[in-house]
Amino acid sequence: MSAPGLPVESVQPVRWFAGARMFLAGAALVSVAFFDQPHQGRLALVLGLAAVPWSAGVLAIAYRRPQEALSSWVAIVDMVLLGVVQLVAPDSYAGVRFVALFLVASHANFQGERRGLLVAVAAILALVAASPFLDVPPSDGLLAFYEVMFALSALCCGLFVGRLRTTESAARIRARDVSRRAIEAEGRMRRRIAESIHDGPVQELVSLDLILTAADQAAARGEAELTRERVAEARTLAERNIAALRDEIVGLGPYAFEELTFAVAVEQCQAVWERRYGFQLELAMDPLDLPDNVSGALFGIAQEAVTNAGRHAQAERVIITLRPVEGEVELRISDDGRGFGDVDPLDSSEPGHIGLASMHERAELVGGRLEIETSERGTKVVARVPLRTPTAGPRRLAGERPG
Repeated sequence: MSAPGLPVESVQPVRWFAGARMFLAGAALVSVAFFDQPHQGRLALVLGLAAVPWSAGVLAIAYRRPQEALSSWVAIVDMVLLGVVQLVAPDSYAGVRFVALFLVASHANFQGERRGLLVAVAAILALVAASPFLDVPPSDGLLAFYEVMFALSALCCGLFVGRLRTTESAARIRARDVSRRAIEAEGRMRRRIAESIHDGPVQELVSLDLILTAADQAAARGEAELTRERVAEARTLAERNIAALRDEIVGLGPYAFEELTFAVAVEQCQAVWERRYGFQLELAMDPLDLPDNVSGALFGIAQEAVTNAGRHAQAERVIITLRPVEGEVELRISDDGRGFGDVDPLDSSEPGHIGLASMHERAELVGGRLEIETSERGTKVVARVPLRTPTAGPRRLAGERPG
């Protein structure tokens, strides 16, 4: 069998596990030498000629080729050795099972629930299947009870510890994808802004300079009508660039909220989203004065939910509401799209749904929580964040005139 597919972030735990195996084998050999017990010679022989050399070999492999130390064959050999120890020294019954549970849990931690379950089954086959033919201390009824409990404990260790490992690995993969996506999005945003500014405001400001120069020359010649025309052209050009730069500010989302409220930003994005995704967007938002980080997080959640509704769910109608509810601010985005099917969009073991994972993390970063309800009739995204500031009217852009 090949090495497990679950990612190992650091080789140190692999080496620690190999070191623990070596310690157990050495401690067992030393204890046999110091404590009198039946079958002492045979047990010392198995430990000295098989268990200790095997553990030392795995420890060496863990330092040279850590992935090979996690091979499923290592787990199988571990269980076979425990079975041999039980055969040559039946009185080691309890100690063998203690070590077996440790090994099952450790292997499951590195290999996930499927292979962890296989390791548990190997331990049961190696130890429980042979116990009726051994002369072990417990009576028949008590032995059966012990064996059932050991088998169940081994299966639980394999499944539960392995499941924790699989979930952790999926979360790490998801975190990597979120980070990669954030880096890529930042790069695209930087390129888009650079191109937009270069091809738009910069070029038009050059034209504005030429128009103002012409207006100045016309004024110097006393041509009042031409001067007014040139000034009117300059004003139109300036207003067009103000609108374009304002759209860029709104598109930046969280970075714009020193000047924009959440409601104002979404309202200014409404026409863009409707044109881009072809749905009808309805807004019902109370004028809440929220901290910049909360507004930024909620805007990111709304932006991602709208994108999912338009790009993936093919919704025709999307509703965004914002209101205070029992000391919290509630953002709700509902659509009539096709939903996510049978997949739980917030299942942490799913490495996909990166956009949904980023929404969940945005809510957690501001002390909130995210809920997603989905069906074939549509999806509802609800984010709730503690409301720490009183309601107030929306702020205006710097320099913007009332009305």
